[in-house]
Formats: sequence, structure tokens, C-alpha cells
Amino acid sequence: MPVADELHHRTLQHGRICWRELGAGPPLVLLHGWSMSHAVFSELAALLADDFRLLIPDLPGHGGSERLDPCALKSMAQVLEHWFQSLDLKAVNLLGWSLGGQLALQFATEYPARVKRLILLSSTPRFCAAEDWTAGLSQGELRSLRRGLKNRYLATMGEFFDLQFEGECLSNDRRRQILQFAVRPIGPPDPADALATLEILGREDLRPLLKDIQQQTLVVHGEADRIIPPAAGEYLAKTMRNSRLISLPGIGHAPFLSRPERLAQLLKEFCA
Repeated sequence: MPVADELHHRTLQHGRICWRELGAGPPLVLLHGWSMSHAVFSELAALLADDFRLLIPDLPGHGGSERLDPCALKSMAQVLEHWFQSLDLKAVNLLGWSLGGQLALQFATEYPARVKRLILLSSTPRFCAAEDWTAGLSQGELRSLRRGLKNRYLATMGEFFDLQFEGECLSNDRRRQILQFAVRPIGPPDPADALATLEILGREDLRPLLKDIQQQTLVVHGEADRIIPPAAGEYLAKTMRNSRLISLPGIGHAPFLSRPERLAQLLKEFCA
């Protein structure tokens, strides 16, 4: 019996969480990236609903889910665990995109029994560069993004959206189509929430956790990604024990928006 396509809300220990649920089959949880919501996976979900029971939460401070204080990957992972408990979810296939990928790494480390397979899409263990990490955004670029969010919020959000497809051959019609289903139904988060979750990207370093992750892992990264360099995906695949990398030529930061059919096929094959 297929699961009806519905939007759900539930109040847990840390506040309200919102999620979309649809499809039938083994559970596949999709975690979106910074400043987005469950709506960003709408197109991909339609391609997967015949093969999976899809559960797509809004991360804390995004969409219909309440903000967290303090806002950190550990507290986000705890919210996910409480949500899993409330739904009686056991081991699931877990996909994380960008910030969602960092959360997936944190969750798989803290609650390994909950994750059957792991998919890291355009993800990184460390978003910002450091002396020993060049595959990240510079601190100057992060400061510039922070200033933009404070002084010209919507324009900065628009620029960040466009950056996800920079270097690709994306038509204006396709860009408008993506905006229509992925962004406009929910809109951006509150500016304070966007800044709070941006700080997660600025400070978290998950490299020490990678050696402890045992799950079979698929790393998918666009070779034209201008937000998270492809070297970050290469590092994940090289460092994690049971992982493999699929690089997508000519694709930027959001492969599931640029090539949704290709992504759907990869997921079906990996989770079979």
C-alpha cells in the first residue's frame, strides 16, 4: 500500500518538526542543504516514489521545523533521532546533500544502527578552508556571505542559488522551473535561522569522525561544483572505509536538480 503524499508536523522534545512523506518500499530519508526545505527534493521524490518510502524532513530552522538553540550538528542529529523514534524507524537509507550531508555524517556516527546505507551528495567534512584543508570556502568568503545575509538578504540568497549551477549549461526556463517547485512554495528561512545554520558550516570539522563510519557509502559530486570543491568528495571517498565516488562531469552543486533522472537511477542501483 503506497504511503499517501502528505505533509506532517509533530512536536518532539526540541520542538516542532515538519516532513513530507510519500511512496512505498524501503525507507529512504533525504536531508536538504542550507537555506532550503523539503520542497527542493520534489522532482527527485516523484522519480523515487515507486521504489522507496520517502521521508523528507525540514531541518531545524528551515521550512516548517522550529529552530534549535544552540544550533549545532550534534543537536540536529539528536532531533533526527527523536524523530526516528517517533516514527519507529529502524535502519534506513540516508541521503544528505551539502549541509544535509554533514548532518548525515554526524547522525551515522552517533546512531550507526539507524543507517543502513549512506549517500553523500555534494558533501564535505569541512565547509571552510584551514591550514590543513584547502577544499573549502575561505574565511573571507564566509564573512562576505555573512555580511550579505545581514545587509541584502534576498539578493544574497538569490546569488547563492545561482552559484549552485554556475559552470553548467542551465537554461533560463529550467532555472525558473526549479525556482517554482524547489524554492517558492516554502521560501527562504528566517534571516536569523539562516545565519545560525551558516555558523555550523563555518565551524564544524567532521574529518575525525570519518574513520568510524562503517556503512556502505556512495559519494556523488559534480565536477563543476563551485560551492563545495570536488576535492572534498574525493577526500570522503578516499578516507571512509566502505565508500565509492561517482563524479559527474559538467554538473554543479545540485546534481538532483541538474540531472534528476541520473540521480534517481544511481540511488535505485545503490540501495537495491
